[in-house]
Formats: sequence, structure tokens, C-alpha cells
Amino acid sequence: MMYLQRLRFLAPAAVRGLIRHNKINATNTSGMSTGFNQANVVILHKSLADDFEKFCRANSGPLPLLFRSAPGEWSSPPLSQDSDIRTDCLQYRRYENGVLSASPSSLESYTEQMKDMVTFYLGCSFSFESAVEKLGVPVRNVEQGCNISMYKTAIPCSPVGKFSCNLVVTMRPIPLDKLGAAVRATQPMKKYHGAPVHIGSSDFLGIKDLQRTDFGDPVKFHAADIPVFWACGVTGAEAVSSCKSPLAFTHSPGCMFITDTKNEDAVSVQDKDIPEVLQISSDPLHYSLASRRAAEKIRELENIIGIDPGNRGIKHLLLKDELLKSSLSLSHAKSVLITTGFPTHFQHNPPEETDGPPGAIAMASMLLALGKHVAIVTDERAMDLYKTMLDSAAKQGIIQSPVPLLCYKEDSSDSAIRFLCENGNPETPKFDHLVAIERTGRASDGNYYNARKINIKHMVDPIDNLFVTAQKIQGITTTGIGDGGNELGMGKVKQAVREHIRNGDTIACDVAADYAIIAGVSNWGGYAVSCALYLLNTCEIHDRYLRKAVGYPKFSEGEVWTPALPSVSKEEKMLSILVGLGVRSGVSGNLGMEVDGLLFHNAHSEMIEKILGATI
Repeated sequence: MMYLQRLRFLAPAAVRGLIRHNKINATNTSGMSTGFNQANVVILHKSLADDFEKFCRANSGPLPLLFRSAPGEWSSPPLSQDSDIRTDCLQYRRYENGVLSASPSSLESYTEQMKDMVTFYLGCSFSFESAVEKLGVPVRNVEQGCNISMYKTAIPCSPVGKFSCNLVVTMRPIPLDKLGAAVRATQPMKKYHGAPVHIGSSDFLGIKDLQRTDFGDPVKFHAADIPVFWACGVTGAEAVSSCKSPLAFTHSPGCMFITDTKNEDAVSVQDKDIPEVLQISSDPLHYSLASRRAAEKIRELENIIGIDPGNRGIKHLLLKDELLKSSLSLSHAKSVLITTGFPTHFQHNPPEETDGPPGAIAMASMLLALGKHVAIVTDERAMDLYKTMLDSAAKQGIIQSPVPLLCYKEDSSDSAIRFLCENGNPETPKFDHLVAIERTGRASDGNYYNARKINIKHMVDPIDNLFVTAQKIQGITTTGIGDGGNELGMGKVKQAVREHIRNGDTIACDVAADYAIIAGVSNWGGYAVSCALYLLNTCEIHDRYLRKAVGYPKFSEGEVWTPALPSVSKEEKMLSILVGLGVRSGVSGNLGMEVDGLLFHNAHSEMIEKILGATI
């Protein structure tokens, strides 16, 4: 170990010399020549070189291209002096027709074949180890004197020509309180894989057991360590295998080429590019990334919608960053189920209020634009009403297409799990996220109350049970959006509802969502979610994290998503549709005055303009 520690402080040329003359007894180069960059190596026949370079450009996270040699060029002038790629890696891999056939310590015996071969030098995460260490982030594999942990994932890279493979990642256990530092240190180092592509449970990457590495060694976790995954240049070896070239070489995983160039740990970063790390799920553990700029804009949205036009006391229900975390979770989701419907006007037909459906449509519109699967579930008695509303919204361009409309009826104890999961199997949920907006919520006595404490249970299907069951299904996250505390999901703030909302002891919803978004009018919450999703998906940092740094960036597609944003004209059309169907404005149980819908249309228009102003 003492010998390996001395290698940390040797110059790269000295370490390469020791490697060249077989003087180093080590299994990897992690920690050697601290502060200098290391490189992955791929050596291919020149006929494949152009396509491989395109493959690297298309998947720059795992394959950041540092230098491409000429055919038969052993040196790498931009990266090092006095180097020879045939001898300067600890160990190599030889592939024949895509199959690993040998692991030589030198390629000198292949000099003749290599005259027609091109060497690619690709960035390596070993390069950023000194940068994270300077911020007090431990590098566990260096501490433990072992190779980094590397895993094949289920994430496909963007294919080019004969090159097609899945992403390979490295994993480093990072202390919980050092996550932000590790991400900030690596974010600007795009030549060396940049920021992590995943933080949390390895299940999201298709990795079932962290103790069973595909390359390298399993690294021991300390208490409070979180698994953090970076894109890995060994992806290049998988690409080489996929192309089935008659002959190709790579470095052996962890046995990198050490360059003479210093790493970029001192790169200055603008505030807008500083990443924030936020936990969006505990079971399974899942964190997400967004830029500080995007996060602050979403926090501004949360403040804008948190006003209280009816003086109900909702300021006491507000929880910081619920909009941000919920929107991050929704951004990661592939399939979303939305529910709404609050029969406030129980003496009329229909009994629905205008608050809820417009916000649900606004969220569905943006989710659809982002390529998510979306469905809406509501009471069986209201199915015809909602079908007409959705069809009309689609015809008038408020939403791109009609959304599947579902109802939920209970006929057995497992009805909820059968509704939420394929074949009732909790390991295969149909939805990643459930959202309730202005949806009547069950109180602690099992009844459903409006703001005046009138029981409306006879008009409500038990959709709450979907949210209760979702809490027990790994992989489903839930959000509740409300403006009075009696809405589905507000169980997260029920104590505050009981203390600060009129009739709170009776009406407080008992069913909690993972995230509780509080708004002066629930529709505003739906509009804010739509805008937050837009902000996240036009954020370069979040976009890269979503796609795991493979494929091409999508964050610049804002012009495509802009038509899905809420607007005053869309709300006018929605209100016209709802009023035409006999739906009435909501009523504040606190003051007996209308706080949304037509009578407060001017206030609504101003609010939408504020929300859009904070977004674009």
C-alpha cells in the first residue's frame, strides 16, 4: 500500500515508464499521478474509425473524445510526450470478432496489424478524483486499495453504424452530506464524464446487485453512503464487442492511459450551471439534478401560487420545495395518472366545480408534449361529463389529443393493486406517478367533506385507495394539489389543516401524498406544475441526467414544448367548455365568496400571466 501511495505523487511520464517496463504490481491506475487526467483507450481498424467517432459524439457522456490518432500513430501529442500506446497501459484487452480473446500486458507483438489501426483516447472518471477529494469527498476505492466498481446497465446508447451497446457506469459510494460537493466538482468536467448520471437505487439502471460487478471490484459502503453512478468509458469496450471487428483492442477496465494534462478541477462555473441535488423518492432511493437557475425559477412559481385570495389560512400549509420535488419526479416518470373532481355543488347536476379540470388538462398537455403516457381517472357518475370535456378540449387545441379516461370501482380487497399494476403484480406498476388536483379527499372518519363540513361521500368513488395502495408499491410516487386541506393528498399537512383551516378538525384529508402542493386556487397549482416541467426539460443539467448522458441533448426543444404551456386563452376556452356543460365556480368555505372560475376571471388571467412570466 505504501508503494501505491507513492505512485499518487509521481509525474505521469514516470508512471508510464514504470508501466512500460513492467515495474508496477497493481490492478488499476486509480489514484496514480494525482491531478493528472487518465484516458480510456479503444483501438480499431481505420475502416471503422469514422463511425466510432460519430458514436462517441452521439454518446459523449460515456465516450468524451480527447484525441483520435492517425493510423499507426503510437503517440498522442496533445495528451502526452514520450508515450507509446502499445506499452503504456497496465493491461489491455484483445477482441476478435467481438469476443474477448486475451488480456495482454503489451501490444508490441501486434505492431504490424496496428499500422492500419486508429487509437481513440476517451476521458476517464479517475481524472476527477483529485477534484472531489479537494472538497472533502472520499474516494472509497482508493481508500480501500481496489479498483472502481463498474456495471453494465439496461440503458441503450444511441447507435451508429455497427456500434450499438448499453451504457456502462462506474459507482462510487458518496456520503450523503457530500453529494452536492461531488456533483458540483464533476459537473463542469465534461471531458471526464461530467456530473453523475444517476444517484440512488441501482434498480433504475437495471443493476440488481452492487456486489456483483461486471468490471472492477465491489467497493465497501460506509454508514450514510449513497451509491452514485457516473458514465464510464468502458462503454467503448462494449461498443467494440458489438461491432464484431476481426481485431480490436481496448485498455483493461481500470488500467488507464495516464496523460500529461492536468485536470479541470478549477473550471469556473456560472451560477445558472451550478447543479442542485434533490431527493425525489425514498423507496426506492432516487435523487435528481437541476440547475440552480431552474430550481430558483420553480421556487418562484411556488411562491406565486401560494397566495390566499380567500383568506383561508393556507399559508400555514405551505411546505418548501414540494413543487420542485414533485415536478422532478414527474419529469422522470414515463406514465402518469391524474385524478380530479370535487362535487361542491351537491344540489345541482352536475355537482362539479370549475377548479381542478383546467389544472389537470394543463398538466396532461405538458406531460404529453414531453412524451409521457397520461390517463385521467374520475368518478363513474362523471364519466360522460369528463369525456365530453376532454373531447372538446382536444378539438379546440387546448390539449394535443383526448386523454384516456378511466373510472375506479372496488369489488375486492385487491382492486387497487389490480388497477395500478399489470396483472396485479406490484413489481410491474402501470403508472410511475399519481397526481390528484382539487380531488375530494377522505377524512379520518372515512367520510368526504366540502369546506362547509357537508358529507358528500355518496358522490365519491374511493380513488383515495389508489393513493394509499401506491404508498406500498415501490416505484410509484404521488402528488396532491389543493387549496383548502380537504383535498386528496393533503394528509401530509393534516395537522396544520386541523389547526389553521376552518372546520379543519372535520374536513382535513387523512390520505397523504408524497408531495403536497398548496395553491390559492388548485388550478394555479396545475399550471405551475406544467410550467415547472417545461423549466426542467429546458434545463441542460436536468436533460443530461434524464437521458443518462447518452444520445443527443433535448433541452433545446423548448419551442416544441412551448405550445403546451398554459395560457389565458386556453383557460378562457376551458371555462367556456365547463360552463357549457353546467359546471359551476368553486366556493370558499371560509368567506362564502367565489375565488376561482368566471367571477374571478381577471384575477385568474393575472395569475396565469405571472406564472408564465416566471417561466419564460
